Amino acid sequence: MKTLLATALAAAMLTATHASAELYNFTLSGDYTASFSVDSSPIPDEFIPSLGFVLYGIPVTGTDTGIFDLGFFEGGLGGGMSIIDPATFDAVFVADGPQLFSGTVAAPTFLTGSFALTEYQGTGRYTLTIASAAGAVPEPASWALMIAGMGLAGGSLRRRSLKLSFG
Repeated sequence: MKTLLATALAAAMLTATHASAELYNFTLSGDYTASFSVDSSPIPDEFIPSLGFVLYGIPVTGTDTGIFDLGFFEGGLGGGMSIIDPATFDAVFVADGPQLFSGTVAAPTFLTGSFALTEYQGTGRYTLTIASAAGAVPEPASWALMIAGMGLAGGSLRRRSLKLSFG
């Protein structure tokens, strides 16, 4: 019984270290629209301390559809985000607002919720919604612990029924 529990815990720890970040859906609404998905804790392709970070090659659909680079700015710089055309290096969308991530620009984790954004040097108002794409799907470590718990419960029931039949 202890061997089963130790094996289940070891499997849970191994799966927990290999689990990937959760996928988040981003939906921008207003005069300019955009939808894209990014890991909740991405590894930035480029970052500048006290400024922000950039993710390269993200598929975006909406007002402009294609592959874009996404910039996310720290709150001290006005927060918000930008969508950049990597072919021309032109910003197709830039907006100020709250900082959309916690942590550092080198190791960010996106916040979830709805955020008000304002067009940079303009009058446009937008809403950016960041939500989990997965819903209620358990991670591999949760599955391993759940299976181990069922195995332990089944083992104790079997042991109890053997005592009753021979007892």
